[in-house]
Amino acid sequence: MRAGCCPDPEPGPDGSHGRHLIRTWADDTHGADEVEPHLIRSRHYKNATDDDGNHLSAGVERDVPWVAIAPVVRAIRVLERIVPEGHLLFDLNAHQFQSKHRKTGSLKASAMRIRIEDFVAWANAEAIVQGLPGEVIPSDPHGRIGTARFRTLAWHIARRPGGLVALAIQYGHIRTALAAEVSEGYASRSRGGIHRIIDMETALAVAETAAGLREHFEAGGGVSGPAARRALTQAASTPRFEGREVKADFARKLLARDGAVLYDNPHALLLCLYKRDRALCAKGEARDSPTPDQCVAGCGNIVRTDHHAAQLRERADILDKKAAHTPQPIGDRLRTNANRLRSYADDHDRTRITRQETPE
Repeated sequence: MRAGCCPDPEPGPDGSHGRHLIRTWADDTHGADEVEPHLIRSRHYKNATDDDGNHLSAGVERDVPWVAIAPVVRAIRVLERIVPEGHLLFDLNAHQFQSKHRKTGSLKASAMRIRIEDFVAWANAEAIVQGLPGEVIPSDPHGRIGTARFRTLAWHIARRPGGLVALAIQYGHIRTALAAEVSEGYASRSRGGIHRIIDMETALAVAETAAGLREHFEAGGGVSGPAARRALTQAASTPRFEGREVKADFARKLLARDGAVLYDNPHALLLCLYKRDRALCAKGEARDSPTPDQCVAGCGNIVRTDHHAAQLRERADILDKKAAHTPQPIGDRLRTNANRLRSYADDHDRTRITRQETPE
């Protein structure tokens, strides 16, 4: 990315430039406010070819721009004050002051790691000077923060409702489930690169979810749902990864076990023991994993715990409070949703099974 890659959008009728998001939502209870986004454009060089298949050393502009949020726009504006116009935002000669030789290109990963560590040290010193000890950045238990670790952010995006779509747009990566025909390699945005990391992180999350369910049940907690007993059986046999290295091939094989993988869906306040032929979110398609934002009540893969029931009631109370301060049509819809959530919690209380009720 170079200086000028994120220009301000064209001003609107009132002369304002809008904000840094495409739209804002108010808990799905109001309409969306359309605003003009800041877009980041850049060039890619791997697999950049012309119509005759010849490599283009100058690269080509990325087909889909990134949508920038406010902190990113501010960071780009700071970098644009450091580097000359049109130069790389992380130009080696503009940032690596100790270098005695003129070089081309961006900062290398090793230099970037040092910069990150220097920033943490500066931020901590500034927090102490300003009397804000609570803002100090703690030491990372896993060691130095290198740029390669930022790639795991994609896993957190992928786990959110609609996350795979957001991941495809923002990072240019497409899971094999969405585009199996894409060729291998990180630059081609296929499973061969960041998706190995996503698979490993997902496998660890699955194991953590299973362990949490197992511990909850063994401590006397209740479990309900069409897949509750099946989930308890699978949780007892799901491998633990504490202190073990997870290989990409093993993670992929673990996630491919249809009907044996337990996913957490915090958005819907439930667990999903995903099995294709029972999944209402799949809509007849052969999907390898659930679609979190399309979870359907009454699905045969649903599992809930006592914690979910408590969270359902908490969310219902929040909706009731909002309903009291909104116009009647929206308020009625909020109250209806609140009652629906409480009915799910009541169903859990009525049908929950516990360790004491389960024969050994």
